[in-house]
Amino acid sequence: MKIVGDFHIHSRFSRATSKNLTIPNLDLWARTKGITMMGTGDFTHPGWMEELRKELEEAEAGLYRRKNSGHGTRFLLTAEISCIYAKKGAVRRIHLLLFAPSFAAAHTVNAQLGRIGNLKADGRPILGMDAKEVVKICLEADPDCMVVPCHAWTPWFSVFGSKSGFNSLEECFDEYTKYIYAIETGLSSDPPLNWRLSQLDNVALISNSDSHSLEKIGREANIFDTELSYAGIREAIQSKNPKKFLSTVEFFPEEGKYHYDGHRLCGVRMSGAESKQHNNICPKCEKPLTIGVLNRVEELADRPEGFTPENAIPYRRLIPLQEIIADVFRMGTAAKRVRKEYERMVQQAGSEFAILVDAKEDQIRSWALPEIAEAIARVRRGDVIIEPGYDGEYGNIQITSEHGARNRQRILLE
Repeated sequence: MKIVGDFHIHSRFSRATSKNLTIPNLDLWARTKGITMMGTGDFTHPGWMEELRKELEEAEAGLYRRKNSGHGTRFLLTAEISCIYAKKGAVRRIHLLLFAPSFAAAHTVNAQLGRIGNLKADGRPILGMDAKEVVKICLEADPDCMVVPCHAWTPWFSVFGSKSGFNSLEECFDEYTKYIYAIETGLSSDPPLNWRLSQLDNVALISNSDSHSLEKIGREANIFDTELSYAGIREAIQSKNPKKFLSTVEFFPEEGKYHYDGHRLCGVRMSGAESKQHNNICPKCEKPLTIGVLNRVEELADRPEGFTPENAIPYRRLIPLQEIIADVFRMGTAAKRVRKEYERMVQQAGSEFAILVDAKEDQIRSWALPEIAEAIARVRRGDVIIEPGYDGEYGNIQITSEHGARNRQRILLE
């Protein structure tokens, strides 16, 4: 069975998130986007867990659906936590995505984590504990739990981050590295960048939206062909079988807010080569630059650019449909005309992914205005102009040649 999964999202109990992030709305927007399986996000938060238990019922083993609903959206219990701790002479700041196969397992995990930090404070709690201890707690709760390093390359809060990470998974997780079956590439990275590290050959590269609002669900996702169950998804990720793990849907990594090096306060953006010429120091204020994903990958890579491992999981880069329409209309994504056109196209096609991923060009032309159909074709070809993001500033993408970078009204949090 073909499954489109977005496992990393947040509830309204996390900071800087939409108040509209409820189970009914997530169900609705998953179907609008064409997502089969949603991570619940934030299962560590008591308030959100109470709602999950109240509104969900088990559908298949380890998967849940809305009670008394005929809709097909499945929910899988997930949560993100932030670990801040000292290890090997440095302060580490790492975000981890937790997968639980049952409410019982999630409850056991929460009971252990709650002894270390205040789970009520935030849907993504901050805990002063070693990342490997999180893996230990999860596996003791249930051997089928999974722990995945989130947005693995972002500078400040990731396993390979230039500001607070490690140079290898082994340095971070020690003897528990063998239980790390995947990493999340994040918005500023994509599979080709990660393929340059032979140390990652044995882990799967997954992609999720890390959405803080309904509209951003599915901006990155994973496509599987497996049975509809927690075990099916876990096995597809763990085995890296390209017949079961079909592909990932990716941001253009240049659009991510940490792709290049830079200093936001000074408006300084640099490639790795340029940063090296300045000794990684901002030429305006003479403070250290924030070293971005591209430069950090180059630092750790042991393979040349363009290398593709054997049996690599395919990927495709997309831009959300609302943003494509906004680009064509030269409006923000919140504009009434953009929303109306988006809803019309989705109603005709069945879902956003049906348009962006599955449909052939002649089908798209039957649903879309000629300018929008051409913009979608350009995105598929990668025929876009990108001004890379840096130091917390998202990159600008120009799709249509008639005007400059898009003025997008968006909440893009990584």
